[in-house]
Amino acid sequence: MKIKAHKSKLSGRITVPGSKSHTIRALILAAMADGTSHISNPLPSNDCLSTVEAIKKVGAKAELSDGLWTITGAGKNLHLPDDCIDAGNSGSLMYFLCPVLSTLSGECTFTGDESLCTRPVGHLLDALNQLGAGAKSLRGNDCSPFSFCGSIDVNKTLKTDGKLSQYISGFMMAASRLNGTLKIELSDPKETPYLTMTKLWLESVGVNCQISDDFKNISVQGPVQIKAFDRAVPSDWEGVAFPLIAALISESSIVIENIDGSGSQGDDKIVQVLQNAGADIVWDKKAATLTVTGGKRLHGNQTINISDFPDAICALSVIACFIDGTTTFTDVEICRKKETDRIKAMKEQLTKLSANVEEGDDTLIIHGHSPILEDGQPNPEFKLHGGEVQTYKDHRIVMSLACLALGLDSKEELIVNDAEWCRITFPNFFQVMNAIGAGFTEI
Repeated sequence: MKIKAHKSKLSGRITVPGSKSHTIRALILAAMADGTSHISNPLPSNDCLSTVEAIKKVGAKAELSDGLWTITGAGKNLHLPDDCIDAGNSGSLMYFLCPVLSTLSGECTFTGDESLCTRPVGHLLDALNQLGAGAKSLRGNDCSPFSFCGSIDVNKTLKTDGKLSQYISGFMMAASRLNGTLKIELSDPKETPYLTMTKLWLESVGVNCQISDDFKNISVQGPVQIKAFDRAVPSDWEGVAFPLIAALISESSIVIENIDGSGSQGDDKIVQVLQNAGADIVWDKKAATLTVTGGKRLHGNQTINISDFPDAICALSVIACFIDGTTTFTDVEICRKKETDRIKAMKEQLTKLSANVEEGDDTLIIHGHSPILEDGQPNPEFKLHGGEVQTYKDHRIVMSLACLALGLDSKEELIVNDAEWCRITFPNFFQVMNAIGAGFTEI
């Protein structure tokens, strides 16, 4: 599907879907639990639906209705699947469920779609092998599909770099099923807010979990038989990023509702980053709203370590093109290991639209220009234009580039290819944005 986008003015109130990160954790833990759990405001995206199908293969039952998912856990009857687990496009599903199933005796195979099968999983395989679950890539290329033969040994210490948080979260969840304390030593932990999110989830279901202040030492005590729970999934901060930048670059005013103020999602740092550039954003934590008012000149040089919230790189790199000054993103290595190499992809597509972008081994540098000068007049240095962009079937690139078009000159338009991939985390993105005036059209 192709989407045509152009300059538009937004107004009104918008609510983004529930958090993918929270939804998938809730589903995995509900599958491990005894009893029936109720998950309200889940994200009905492809990744989350793949997780539903996967937990059904290992003994859980699921009933899905609009806004409420009911999961009957497998509990003590959790078992390996009769055939392979197809994780679809979901790295989270693969990295979370694999360690959990490696607590069982027997062989299990994981695979996924074309994109997932290009992502390196050597760090996961190494971790499984360290703990005694023989793991191997079936094609010998350090990617999916892969298999392992459980079960892991809690009496060993897992030592790994931890640059990708997801498999660490998986082993933290797995440890609740083990008789003893699993110790994890991380030499270079990244994406640390997601480790905190996992810790909070585990503690909420009665699992004793400790993480050192520097995130280099984690211990989880088991066994704990998780009991069923009822939980509401907070809004997805990664999804909030898109209407937020769209309002700022289109000189619009909107209110984003149902904002998660718990601090469990690292992407909430995007608010401070944008406020540092002069953005008019008011976060009312009591009302759980963000009021975003565009039309102000964004300016200033910033250096942003993106390792704690790497999924924001696409949205932030787009709005950096509209900020007078140089924005330098550092510690970007993990952004290269997502659905695609997002650093390379964003440089290529933004450069195609005349943005001034530099790519380093561990940096992304954007020399931006505000469309307006300090006195409110048009800025002659702002030269972004339209065209046709590739998205590499990456949901965050789709939504980021679509939002970019809203701030272009009225004579310009942007064609966004493979736009249907927004369904991974924001299934109705274009319809929701059109309800506040985005004017996206399918062609």
